[in-house]
Amino acid sequence: MPPKITDPVAWQQAELLMQPAFIRVIDHIGKQLEASNWRGTYKDVMIWPEGTTEDVKGTVTQLVHGLDTASPDQVTEIEQRLIHLPTPQPEYHLCLHHQGVPEVEVNLWELCYQICFCNYDPSGTTPTNSIKIDTSLIDETGDIDWQQLDIKAGELVEQLFANLPDV
Repeated sequence: MPPKITDPVAWQQAELLMQPAFIRVIDHIGKQLEASNWRGTYKDVMIWPEGTTEDVKGTVTQLVHGLDTASPDQVTEIEQRLIHLPTPQPEYHLCLHHQGVPEVEVNLWELCYQICFCNYDPSGTTPTNSIKIDTSLIDETGDIDWQQLDIKAGELVEQLFANLPDV
């Protein structure tokens, strides 16, 4: 689950950093995969609110897919129905494969949170009020410090690959 940010300045900083962090993570993963025996694939994952039934998931999925071909009046009707149904949280995962070793699945957004936030704990035990933007990734003009971002992303991805099971 993404961290909850209530401070508007922190929210703007997170919006500034998340996409570039994601791009740097993907780039560093590609470099690590080239140098390793692991194979990587990516997949979209939808995390549903607890207690959501398979029937409700199917209904939401069907309605969302219906938006692609719906008329303007139908879009309004579908959107009104969706308002009252649970919404899944999208995630993007890296699946690492190596022959004879169980697959390792990594939530890429969690990696980005670890880059963008100070002391972010992916286990979800970090109290919401203690989540802080890593302002060392933002320069004095308020723009991204690309060098710092690249270094932090590279170190985190390197650590991920170093902690993979021995092959």
